[in-house]
Amino acid sequence: MSGDPDMGIGDRSMPPRSSFSNKIHTSRSYTYGTTMNPLRRILIVSLLALLPSAAFAGKTPNLSLKDLSGQTQKLSSLKGQIVVLNFWATWCGPCQEELPRLSAMAQKYAGKNVHFVAVSIDAPKDRSKIEPLIHKLNVNLDVWSGADADTLDRFGLGNIVPATIVIDDQGKIVTRIMGEARNEDVSTTVDWLLGGRSGAAPEAKIKRY
Repeated sequence: MSGDPDMGIGDRSMPPRSSFSNKIHTSRSYTYGTTMNPLRRILIVSLLALLPSAAFAGKTPNLSLKDLSGQTQKLSSLKGQIVVLNFWATWCGPCQEELPRLSAMAQKYAGKNVHFVAVSIDAPKDRSKIEPLIHKLNVNLDVWSGADADTLDRFGLGNIVPATIVIDDQGKIVTRIMGEARNEDVSTTVDWLLGGRSGAAPEAKIKRY
């Protein structure tokens, strides 16, 4: 896992091996015929390398999950607001450091057109740990569960948590933050959107691992 540029290095932010290993193997495995013309092989490899950025540019997948009370929540229902969508898990150490900071940021933007959501990718057997941990960390965010490794892939985030995306009020992804986000990674994009997109556009993709 550590050799892939879309995945974290070190054990602190890596999911349990059983969670993502098969997914990673499948998504990175391409097979070419041994008799393929070398120039054609280079062309195909080049095109495959371009697919992720082209497929995920600005695209926001549909997302329907459960909140802590068991009610269905849809990402599409937040259209019209700037959304900070954070992916995390109870077994992820950096997530536990990041969530309280995001909660504090949400308070900073209270009263503005910004909505923070913490999306757990915990497996069903671990979901009972979510609410106690949220209370322990004193996190005051909307929390949804039911996401998984496929969800991360669909959002163009690779297979690592924490990961965060900032979505504009039209439902388009503006910034992806892969790894533990710094406050300025989030606030730069949010402030730019709140300011009517004045000035230089924020980075579309930030890696913090």
